[in-house]
Amino acid sequence: MTGAEAGWPLLLGVRHHGPGSARAVRAALEAARPRTVLIEGPPEADALIPLAADEDMRPPVALLAHAVDEPGRSAFWPFAEFSPEWVALRWALEHGVPARFIDLPATHTLAWEGEGEGEGGGEAPGVGGVPGGGVVRGDPVGVLAEVAGYDDAERWWEDVVEHRGGGADEDPFAPFVVLEEAMGALREAYGDGVGADGSGRDLVREAYMRVQVRAAQREFGADGVAVVCGAWHVPALRRKASVAADRALLRGLPKVKADLTWVPWTHRRLARAGGYGAGIDSPGWYAHLFGAPDRPVERWLTKVAFLLRAEDRIVSPAHVIEAVRLAETLAALRGRPLPGLGETTDAVRAVLCEGSDVPLALVRDRLVVGDVLGEVPAGAPAVPLQRDLDRLQRRLRLKPEAAERELALDLRKENDAERGRLLHRLRLLHVAWGEPAVSHGSTGTFRETWRLRWEPELSVRVAEAGVWGTTVLAAATAKAEADAVGARGLAEVTALAERCLLAGLPDALPTVMRVLADRAALDTDVGHLAQALPALVRSLRYGDVRGTDTRALAEVAAGLAERVFVGLPPACASLDADAADEMRRHVDAVHGALGMLAEPGESTESGESGGLAVRWRGVLRVLGGRDSVAGVVRGRAVRLLLDDGELDPDEAARLMGLALSPGTPPSDAAAWIEGFVGGGSGGGLLLVHDERLLGLVDGWLTAVPATAFTDVLPLLRRTFSAYEPGVRRTLGELVRRGPGERKGRPGAGSGTPGFAAGLDVGRADAVLPVVRLLLGQGMGPDAGDAGDDELAGVGA
Repeated sequence: MTGAEAGWPLLLGVRHHGPGSARAVRAALEAARPRTVLIEGPPEADALIPLAADEDMRPPVALLAHAVDEPGRSAFWPFAEFSPEWVALRWALEHGVPARFIDLPATHTLAWEGEGEGEGGGEAPGVGGVPGGGVVRGDPVGVLAEVAGYDDAERWWEDVVEHRGGGADEDPFAPFVVLEEAMGALREAYGDGVGADGSGRDLVREAYMRVQVRAAQREFGADGVAVVCGAWHVPALRRKASVAADRALLRGLPKVKADLTWVPWTHRRLARAGGYGAGIDSPGWYAHLFGAPDRPVERWLTKVAFLLRAEDRIVSPAHVIEAVRLAETLAALRGRPLPGLGETTDAVRAVLCEGSDVPLALVRDRLVVGDVLGEVPAGAPAVPLQRDLDRLQRRLRLKPEAAERELALDLRKENDAERGRLLHRLRLLHVAWGEPAVSHGSTGTFRETWRLRWEPELSVRVAEAGVWGTTVLAAATAKAEADAVGARGLAEVTALAERCLLAGLPDALPTVMRVLADRAALDTDVGHLAQALPALVRSLRYGDVRGTDTRALAEVAAGLAERVFVGLPPACASLDADAADEMRRHVDAVHGALGMLAEPGESTESGESGGLAVRWRGVLRVLGGRDSVAGVVRGRAVRLLLDDGELDPDEAARLMGLALSPGTPPSDAAAWIEGFVGGGSGGGLLLVHDERLLGLVDGWLTAVPATAFTDVLPLLRRTFSAYEPGVRRTLGELVRRGPGERKGRPGAGSGTPGFAAGLDVGRADAVLPVVRLLLGQGMGPDAGDAGDDELAGVGA
């Protein structure tokens, strides 16, 4: 059948992102040799079509359209290597045939986006659908599958389209003719595309397409135009409609000014599970079907074997052979022409994964979906901020990747320090390429660990951030200044100051510090002040590793600390349980912050650190001895003083005895215990090693009246359940035999409660081999004599 016999214009209805459709489109174009190719997509992108032939253009990619005045209002038109539209573009470019996009212009699509949900970054309807873009009122493929006796639309489509052999003698136009007839019948039954919201946008899009097809026929001749579009639209484009009727539908459409460019895309974002309305279940599988020259099942299972072997699973060639046999047998039993993804997945589960779904989930994530990230050439249009980011990525050797990976940075190295600053600046601009992670193996301030993953939507975020400046540094500086002025609370400003230091934004700090000083002077809420102090102190503590001048921060931190000292005791009085627990957390945060601000032997340039520490200890003594202060705060104040060596153990025991005296309400006493030994601060070990304190708790608990016991039980359970299992077991053993019962036993001694009088040499010697291994001294007979003197101190 020739192009004329198939009917001109040559309408090639496809399923977007279908490898079978892509192969059929290529065969049809080769047979028909049209003089122009019209493709479903935004016509403003016609100028970008030549870039598809660039050697640096590697799909998956997408056309990104965004409103000039509101970059967050955006739409994508994704293309994979196996997308029929991409194959049509490439065929036209390779054969010197003009290619054009004919869907409704993005200027109208984006205006509609703003009138609808108002969410930017969505995939445009012109490239989606199963099989045709703006499919509404149900899934037409699902209807056809049901008529054919299939309960799975994906499996039906694979059998009739994706697994077709496409032999040399096959009519290249036949599948399109059949699909057009099927879609025509469905449109008669289901209507012509009025959406569930009654918008009728498909009718408008199809009217615009008809206008463009007529214009192309006038320019290239009635028998020289081929159209590649979603199969759902083909009957509407074939139907005779008057020019006046089409123009009436297009009159008065909303408009916005739009810019378009190419951006990288990923297989994961092509997946329906990623939220893409026109998505497919298995982009990695479809890419394999499109790219495999022959024996697709054997090649696929070989890929699976390589993946599983890389994960240290035992997979041999015999496993692959058996899996191929099983997949083919399953296909025959199920009446399928070739094994599909269902059969290969069942074979992988049974043979290569030995029935386990755990490695199968890895296969689905890495291969069936995949983390392929496309690339676009440097010459593609981009906002200045995107160009600066591209330049920085190349200079710092920080390549965007679709797969999540960890990046460990040593901030003492200039390149790593610049990488860290770039990632922090992008976070300020809400371009979440990297998220901070916990550093493994080091807690030094010169270490940073990031989890990196590039998502296509970040291109929109970069375009949005372009309003702040043309470079990453300038944009982050302007954004930080604006955030400081617009911050709603003191804690937000202090956190912003910390982020400015991490991002290396010295020009933004004066504005941030001015706002910080103003907010701190006006804020009288002690809780807000206590929340703000830790971020300031972290900035002071860690700023020097980045070479930042933090004198202004030190002055604000000292003033903030003084105000906390004055306001904290009255703020801790007459609190309910929730407020008291929150205040206890504030006390912990301030204590930790001041510990970093003024460690022993250190002082700031202003000489304030020692004085702040002394005054804070005075505040803790006031909190620990004032009856009007909430019990959980009093207990925590006593514990902090004891841990710092500022309170004698006998005095701590006396204060605990007072708090647990019979005259104290059981709920208050339980709160005091939670403050003293709770909160995950090592309180369990304190009770293990100081049996006087354990005895006081035990004695109080046994004396609690039965009527009050159920009231204090939840609080006590919360306190003691936070301990490690070993600590809880030891406490249980001590309570079972009674605190103090170890006296008189071997090794008990009569010194500090909970400790022996001398060294148990036998038990100390038992750990020496392990310590020697940890120190790298080996286990040989000659390894330890020289080091035993050193290890003796460790054993002691």
